This record gives sequence, structure tokens and C-alpha cells, in this order.
Amino acid sequence: MGYRAGVVGAAGFAGIELVRLLSRHPEFDLAAATSDALAGTPIAKAYPAFTGVTDPAFTGVTDLAFSTHEDTDFSAFDVVFLAVPHKAAMGMAPNLIAAGVTVVDLSADFRLKDPAIYEKWYAPHTATDLLAQAAFGLPELTGDELAAAAERRAAGEAVLVGCAGCYPTATSLAAAPAIRAGLVDAAAPVVADAVSGVTGAGKKATERTHYCFANENLEAYGVGTHRHTPEIEQILGLEGRLVFTPHLAPLNRGLLSTVTLPLAPGAAPTTEELVELYRDFYAASPLVSVMDAGVQPRTASVAGTCRAQVGVAVHPAGMIVATGAIDNLGKGAAGQGVQCANIVFGLPETCGLEEIANPV
Repeated sequence: MGYRAGVVGAAGFAGIELVRLLSRHPEFDLAAATSDALAGTPIAKAYPAFTGVTDPAFTGVTDLAFSTHEDTDFSAFDVVFLAVPHKAAMGMAPNLIAAGVTVVDLSADFRLKDPAIYEKWYAPHTATDLLAQAAFGLPELTGDELAAAAERRAAGEAVLVGCAGCYPTATSLAAAPAIRAGLVDAAAPVVADAVSGVTGAGKKATERTHYCFANENLEAYGVGTHRHTPEIEQILGLEGRLVFTPHLAPLNRGLLSTVTLPLAPGAAPTTEELVELYRDFYAASPLVSVMDAGVQPRTASVAGTCRAQVGVAVHPAGMIVATGAIDNLGKGAAGQGVQCANIVFGLPETCGLEEIANPV
């Protein structure tokens, strides 16, 4: 018998990806998948890919500040994954934690350490006590926080993980080794241009994501105002220096971030030296692959997985150009949530996440 797991908000794109991963996870037993809109609907009816794989139906949440569920008592669960909109998770997490349930949140509610910054970009934070104790979920870069959370959970405490967002994950994995090695000018701006598939915008269609507008189109959005900016700055220590521009591409899944980093005075690494530095940095990170010199990551090579590919090169203008490719629903959301849960529960971080992308 494995750990009992539930997914709240299971009918959305990140939520249904959690259902896919947990339904075949060797240690987490998916015991409930909730959706207000699809309560009572078989999962396989809403998402035919599950035909013959899983029989349960979505169940509904009776109270957004819930401690009980329509037909499931969450207090009996070991872990609940929250795949809900921003501002909803901080209303749900306190009761779950109080009931002794570990929470893995995929929203932004427990990512930003400073509640004033959260309020600036989202809304006033209503669970600042939990925010202060939440572990930030980007295992390759915040492993110490997750290890501490694992120790607390092993001691019988319910813990909370706020998983990193998709753009911050790809951007930070690409840039962190160079920044942490002191190779980047600490006074100059860092530019990150990132491109995401349409599933990153959520399940509900908008004028930007409707097929007729997204197909055969590429555009920037949230220029200078995107909410992932402070999260990336927090991870990389770039407060006030990040120029982040996201773009929407006509593909379902995948995210590519290209980060341009000005070299620090006196720094003159070769591309080959950078590749070796990056490989040393990620030597203990089984889900991150550093490409050979002259080879760039591809979103198609990580789609459907929790893997990341990172490339790095020296530009003759005195810059480092680092690139990171992930699946925005995998390493950028659901897969990362499962990876964090694996660590918190003392499992191998790759448990249930071993798949490779379709080669063609």
C-alpha cells in the first residue's frame, strides 16, 4: 500500500497531467481527483486517453476552504496536490496542513518568499504563516529546502511545497550555474526571452489562446509585466535586473527559454569550459541534461516528460547565451510537483518520472 494522494483541480491541463503521472506511480496511490465543473464525469470520458487505464470519476469540492470532500475525507490522505488558480490554494492549504496532510501546490501562492511582493503582483496574502515555512519546489536549485521539508515530514509534520512555475524553471535552470559561479556581471541587466506552448495558459480558451488566434501565430505578451518576473529574480538573485519577455507559440506542450547574461569583468570562459561547468553543476540532477558544445535543446526532446535540456555558449560580444527546454506541463508543473513529492516522502526523485520523449 502506497501513500494516498489526491489532486484538487484535476480537470485542468496541469491537474490531468498529475492524474496521468500518479495513476501509474509505484508509490503514490491516486485516491481522489476533483473538479467542480466535471464532478461525476468519468475521467476517461473527459480525457479519452485514460480509456482502459483508469475508471474513477471526478468528484466535486464542497467548500473551497475545505477539510472534507464530497465523498472523501482528505485528513486520511498523505499528500494533496493543488492544481488550482492563483489565490485559491492559500484558502485550501491551511486546513489540509492542520489535518496533517502534506500539500504540494502548483500555483504561485507559496512561491514568493516576501508577502509584499506577492501582494504587488497578485493580491494580499491570507496565509503568511504558511508562506514563511513553505519549501520552494525547484529540486535542482533548492534541494536544501526540500531536504529540510523531508526531514520535517519524516518526523511527523505535514509540510507545504510551493512548486516553481514553468517559465522560472526553464530560465533558472539555464542561467543558475553561470550566475552562481560568479561569471555574470552583478550590475548589468539579464535578458530572458521565453516561448511556451498554449497549454501553459490553462484550459479555458481566451482571445489569445483560441485555436484560430494561436495557430499560425507567434507573439510576445505580458511585456515588462509578467508575474513570473519576481519569481525568476528571487531564484537567481536578480532583483531589479531581469528583462523577461514571454511568447506564445502554436504548439501544445513545450517551453524554451533563452537567457543572455553579460560576462563579469575579467571573465573569459570558452564554450567548452562552460559546458563542463554546467555538467559538474548538474552532476547529481538526473532529470537535467546538459548538451554538448554547439548543440541546442529542443522542446520536442522533452515533451511529455519531467526532463530538462540545457545548452550554453559564449557569444563574442562578451555574453553567455544559456538555453533551457522543458515540457511546461511536465517539468514546468505536474512532473515537478511529483518530483518534489518524491523527495519529501524519501523516494528517489525520479520515481514515476522515468519516461523519455517520443523520438519523432
